[in-house]
Amino acid sequence: MHLSGRVYLVGSGLSGFSLSHDSDCHVYLLDGGAELALIDAGAGLGLEGIMARVEALGLDRSKITHLFLTHLHADHAGGAAGLKQALPRLKVAVARETAAILRQGDEKAIHLEMGKKGGYYAPDYRFRPCPVDLELADGQEVRVGEITLKVISTPGHAAGHLCFLMEDQGLRHLFSGDNLFFGGRILLQPVADCSLKDHLASLVKLRGLGIEVFLPGHGSFSLGQGQRHIDLALDWLERCLIPPSFL
Repeated sequence: MHLSGRVYLVGSGLSGFSLSHDSDCHVYLLDGGAELALIDAGAGLGLEGIMARVEALGLDRSKITHLFLTHLHADHAGGAAGLKQALPRLKVAVARETAAILRQGDEKAIHLEMGKKGGYYAPDYRFRPCPVDLELADGQEVRVGEITLKVISTPGHAAGHLCFLMEDQGLRHLFSGDNLFFGGRILLQPVADCSLKDHLASLVKLRGLGIEVFLPGHGSFSLGQGQRHIDLALDWLERCLIPPSFL
């Protein structure tokens, strides 16, 4: 599904558009010309379907050189190991402070058991360890062919959560992961690394970015006037209130 300029949606689960496995987040493909990149990997249970969508768009999967993970919850990062195995050129990029979790496949650190109890994953689902090639820091820029992604550290929903900023054809795109959703909504969960204080501070970091294309990890997105979703969340904060929940 072509969204905007160089951006395509190639995966999405039940909390989105059911393009791939039910457990998947939105998986975005970025076309940098000689190189392609993915934003998030889904849960890893429908990777061939995601790759088939890439090729149905007329794009060559062998050109996928980067996988940028917004955070390590299984619906976003569970597919990293499978993609790393299937795509020889792939560099996996994740926040520096959580890189060890992905390398070790640490299910406790990503609270996988709670996700299973909630019915989001099957009882026999496993979070596979995956090598990490790039440990990302706030403000870092990574070039992928003809495009550049800027890293914005946005902890709160999860430790090491990142958003990614990209400019294309004069438009600012924000890949917000689970930091912020359509309508200025957020998602807090009763797990140790989910911090309301950090989450609210992360929302403030997005003030005034001038986002046109707003692309979250689940649900609806905006192909125009994307900054309004950030501003809606900030308006709740300015009234000494917490933004409403995505779910």
